[in-house]
Amino acid sequence: MASTAPPTPPTPPPPSQDLIADLSGRVELPPGAVPADNRFTNDDLLPVPLERRNWTTYNFAALWVGMAHNIPSWLLASGLVALGMDWKQAVFTIALANLIVLGPMLLTGHAGPKYGIPFPVLARASFGLRGANLPALIRAAVACAWFGIQTWIGGVGIFTLLGKAFGGWASASEIGGQPWTLWLCFGLFWVLELAIIYRGMDTLRRFENWAAPFVIVGAVVLLIWVAVKAGGFGPLLDQPSKLGWGADFWPVFFPSLMGMIAFWATLSLNIPDFTRFGAGQRAQVWGQSLGLPTTMTLFALLSVLVTSGSQAVYGEAIWDPVQLVARTDNVFGLLYALVTVLIATISVNIAANVVSPAYDLANLAPKIINFRTGALITGVVGVLIMPWKLTETPELYIFTWLGLVGGLLGTVAGILIADYWIVRRTVLDLADLYRPGGRYWYTQGWNWRAVLAFAVGGILAIGGSHSAPGKGPFPADGLIPFLKPLADYGWAVGLASSLVLYVLLSGRPAVRSHGSSAH
Repeated sequence: MASTAPPTPPTPPPPSQDLIADLSGRVELPPGAVPADNRFTNDDLLPVPLERRNWTTYNFAALWVGMAHNIPSWLLASGLVALGMDWKQAVFTIALANLIVLGPMLLTGHAGPKYGIPFPVLARASFGLRGANLPALIRAAVACAWFGIQTWIGGVGIFTLLGKAFGGWASASEIGGQPWTLWLCFGLFWVLELAIIYRGMDTLRRFENWAAPFVIVGAVVLLIWVAVKAGGFGPLLDQPSKLGWGADFWPVFFPSLMGMIAFWATLSLNIPDFTRFGAGQRAQVWGQSLGLPTTMTLFALLSVLVTSGSQAVYGEAIWDPVQLVARTDNVFGLLYALVTVLIATISVNIAANVVSPAYDLANLAPKIINFRTGALITGVVGVLIMPWKLTETPELYIFTWLGLVGGLLGTVAGILIADYWIVRRTVLDLADLYRPGGRYWYTQGWNWRAVLAFAVGGILAIGGSHSAPGKGPFPADGLIPFLKPLADYGWAVGLASSLVLYVLLSGRPAVRSHGSSAH
């Protein structure tokens, strides 16, 4: 890293002749700045031209509303209540988690509007042109699993509501232990998702703009419907916590908090995939701040209120909105709910779980894989993973799956933030992010400092992973027993340890890099 840390802080250089800048500090490369025949470049990985960076505050807020309003988000509060929390504790845990994860989301998102680059290209600055494939493929694997989970949940929702509306679906002959009609719903939903994302990011932006308010209206309609039938929201809201606020609460709270953070820790890495289209920093900062923590908290509260109403109407708490709507005999209501489930699930899945691996896989082999090809690969892998196994129990879903994912992704986030904000002070040599032999080539394309920080941070974050007997795949004493106390704080441990270690390994922070853009 010596080449990126001058002996003395120089006077900030004038704007590089290799860059085009606007008054807001956003920069782009002129045509021909990077050779077209380049194994590290394709059209999807190059910086977004300034004229196409047009996403506004509303676009980013709508993106988050569309992504947050989905069935797994709805079920987060129910999972926490199933673990013994009352509704106030569950909503508090979700609200705090999303406020925490907003921080790294905004920090990593900064490079998007400024340089117009996606997440795997930003990772090249810290990991190297080849080394960036390490965090990119980890993020892609997580996204593929999430894509499968969301698609399966959406398919089940369609199957349930169509079966209720028209009958006979559940009694169909079985294939692989499930009715063939369920597999049909799953397959059709899968095709619909990929058809939308195949049309590109502008189509996604337009879809999110109208999907967000539609899903909000659908959720409010469900709340009003239950409120009218229930005559109030008393029973569930009055139920006390099984954990209290004492010694029984905190051992559940902290791993649950890390799990809730891990729910969006994926996006805290690849948010540049979206912010690269931003009209400026103000748009992404305000859009995300207004869209993420408020939306997730209100949606969690809404799920609790609706479930409370179901307790009053049906004598039991029905946490799954699809199962709740299926209790009605109104065909119009069922079809309206079906459309809402479709839009809500598509909205989150194609934005959160297809865009990232499409870019990540393109980064792996730019000459062979473009954005559309990467999206199709994501769809196939998401099915092959058989992700329905991951949501069988709250323990497996929140503690094992989300906890493990959060620890690894927090480790990568720590390195990205350390490199971009502390080591480089947000100054990148844009052309060298695509040039073999440039400042980000390191040792044959790998930065050993980032790899070492990732390895150490990852071991500290997930090395102590443990499961209760019969509740998960890990030993009760932890994979590495003496690290077990850290496992409940995996995301925070991974982020903090990798950030500190990377800064220490990289030496004194660089104030300016030669050939970089000026502010």
